[in-house]
Amino acid sequence: MHQEHLPSPTPPVQHLHLSARLEDRIRAAAVRFLRSRGWTPRIEPYVGYGTEGSVRVLARVLLSRPHRRADLVWNRRGWRNYLTVSAPGEVVRASVTRTGAAGRDERLVVDLAADRDGYVDGMLDVALEPGWHDVQLATASGAVATSRVFVVGPGRRLGVISDIDDTVMITMVPSLLRAVWNTFGLHASERRPVPGMADLYHGIASVHPEAPFVYLSNGAWNTAGNLERFLDRNGFPPGTLLLTDWGPTATGWFRSGQEHKGNAIDRLVRELPDVGWLLLGDDGQHDPEIYAAAARRHPQHVAAIGIRQLSPTQRLLAHEPPAPSGRNGAAGRSGTGTPGSRRTRRPAHGVPTAGGPDGAALARALGRALR
Repeated sequence: MHQEHLPSPTPPVQHLHLSARLEDRIRAAAVRFLRSRGWTPRIEPYVGYGTEGSVRVLARVLLSRPHRRADLVWNRRGWRNYLTVSAPGEVVRASVTRTGAAGRDERLVVDLAADRDGYVDGMLDVALEPGWHDVQLATASGAVATSRVFVVGPGRRLGVISDIDDTVMITMVPSLLRAVWNTFGLHASERRPVPGMADLYHGIASVHPEAPFVYLSNGAWNTAGNLERFLDRNGFPPGTLLLTDWGPTATGWFRSGQEHKGNAIDRLVRELPDVGWLLLGDDGQHDPEIYAAAARRHPQHVAAIGIRQLSPTQRLLAHEPPAPSGRNGAAGRSGTGTPGSRRTRRPAHGVPTAGGPDGAALARALGRALR
């Protein structure tokens, strides 16, 4: 078993951008101060994925008050999730148990180092049966956590990559003030699901019980706990969250959301080559363009594209200009739709693309597209 350094939330570069150097200095001062006050590392585990030969383990190491209950930290209102200080360079020992050739349990252990933002993102070469497995995580200071990984079996199968905002969760924001409140004020229990989407996803999971689900968003990793509870509370299948780290990057002041999503899809295609992905998003932002580009790059690995079509008012609230008369977002750009259209649109490079205003309509359109 080994750690393979593949693109992570904060990929290493030879020369850090000024913004990253400033962030590192501020973080180093904060770490020194908090450690002097007795704060110790804690581990936030995330859901990973893999094949029968390797799994991707995801987590983050943060500093926390001694003896603070992990469930209280994980279940906080919006703004409190952003008041965190990472523990860069902290070593996390990952261990997983498998059944060996002789039928005996074998425990495999590897050390993974957190990056400059505290993220742990490592590939572990370990043979595991398809399905869910636990990976135990621990630091030398005594912090422990359990990360879940979903192992995809061999053979061709369907998988789902889904956007979150305005695809499974209503987040339309009519003003900057409302956007700030949605991000920093709302608790997970106050979020509302998009009608019918949980039923659509549950239906896919029922027909394809071995399908991996990946929830891909430009939202911050700080919100991972709230998002997991939202998905579970509203009946969405469990799966991997692939989020981003807000703030300066190693190469600039800001991150590209489209680049984040495109790179994540490319990596999933590379690491799970037997999966044909159903890409689900909405036309309030850039999902249609991102998914069409992915279909051009990987036509054999994209099974279909499903786009939730927002009404002109919803698109305006989502900061996307209304489409020209007689055309609605991605549907209009594909040349087939009117608002609320449920018809399958012209394929993007041979990949069927369907649209609908909610989960029920999208399910009907996708049923035709996947035949």
